[in-house]
Amino acid sequence: MKKIGLVGGTGPESTLMYYRELNTGIDEATGGKHMPDIAIESVDFRRAWEYVTNKQYDLLADYLAEKINCLKTSGAEVISLTAATMHIVYDELVKKTDTSLISIPQAVCREAVSRGYKKVGLFGTIFTMEQDYMKTDLKKAGIEVCIPDKDDRELIAKRILEELEAGIVKDSTLKEFQKIIKKMQERYNIEALILGCTELPLILNDSNCPLDCLDSVQIHIRELIDQAMN
Repeated sequence: MKKIGLVGGTGPESTLMYYRELNTGIDEATGGKHMPDIAIESVDFRRAWEYVTNKQYDLLADYLAEKINCLKTSGAEVISLTAATMHIVYDELVKKTDTSLISIPQAVCREAVSRGYKKVGLFGTIFTMEQDYMKTDLKKAGIEVCIPDKDDRELIAKRILEELEAGIVKDSTLKEFQKIIKKMQERYNIEALILGCTELPLILNDSNCPLDCLDSVQIHIRELIDQAMN
């Protein structure tokens, strides 16, 4: 089995999900015989977020590349970022590190195609919703991606940064999110919602979402497990 390397800390809550679910998933897949070797390089979230906010993408790429190279030195063969927003510099990281990172957007796209969706909604950080890195593969596959209105985008981004990143889950926030999803469903006739921030599964899932969820964490973890076991 290949060693897994995670660039974590962006944010801590999603890194915990990755660690737990990778161990549980491989334990189940091997009938209780194995759990994975995992290395985690945890970044300073505040520093990384400042780079993103200030559009200092060269500095962000250098910082994350340093972490990826540390993972490679540790012997990790299956390496990924644990935050969708950090994919803003995905292409630069692949070039800088000469590493085939397991991409969240690509994994989500493959799942959306396999389910036959033609139009989906996207929740995430303000950068994930407004920029193209989470949408490009979907559009190439013929899937239309819809995002909330500006005020709703700002509300979602605020709740992610101030609550979910800290592991705070409020029923009032869930109701706000459900209202926005229903509005998008009525306006755009979307078939499913992409949970495009790896903290969103803390609050949204198939049981409480008005639409099918494309849970980026679970989808990504399945691909990581497949890669590690093959």
